[in-house]
Amino acid sequence: MNLNLCLIFGAYFLGCIPFGLLIARWVSGVDIRTEGSGNIGASNVSRVCGRSWGRFTLVLDAAKGGVPCAFALCSSRPEIAAPMGLAAVIGHCWPVFMRFKGGKGVATSAGVMGAVAPWAALAAVLSWLVTYRLRHQTSLASLVACGVLLGGLLFFEPSRMTLGVAVVAIVFVRHRENIQRLLSGKERTSSL
Repeated sequence: MNLNLCLIFGAYFLGCIPFGLLIARWVSGVDIRTEGSGNIGASNVSRVCGRSWGRFTLVLDAAKGGVPCAFALCSSRPEIAAPMGLAAVIGHCWPVFMRFKGGKGVATSAGVMGAVAPWAALAAVLSWLVTYRLRHQTSLASLVACGVLLGGLLFFEPSRMTLGVAVVAIVFVRHRENIQRLLSGKERTSSL
């Protein structure tokens, strides 16, 4: 197996680390999958364990996307930054260690895009913050940020559009139940 493929698989396995699950067990002794929304991501950790632990989860989940991409970009293999980032997002959403039932991929995608397209990622993060501040719905803020990300990529980094479309598609697929609740006006608010 060649080194590039090993690194991509490594990024997938890094993405598989369920930081939200581990933090919730350590802090509260609970299985986060049976509490709140049942999701292993930062929003549910914040809901169950407190905001500071939710934010810590957010940082760790973003890092498992950003670190592999940054490694590839700083090494002699910048061409595998996008595949490594995508592998990390896939690992977060469909982790082999958890029977392929993972998170929604927003923080990990943000880490990936922050490493490979920082200006587009910054615009997406700012739109997330504004939308969340107005509506207190992480799902809505995440979906709006996805749209802004794609627009930012068109403007700042069109060469990263394929990766952007891929991670946005994953985020939308993982949010399909949230989208149904948003459309029916039944989506819950949250505190992060």
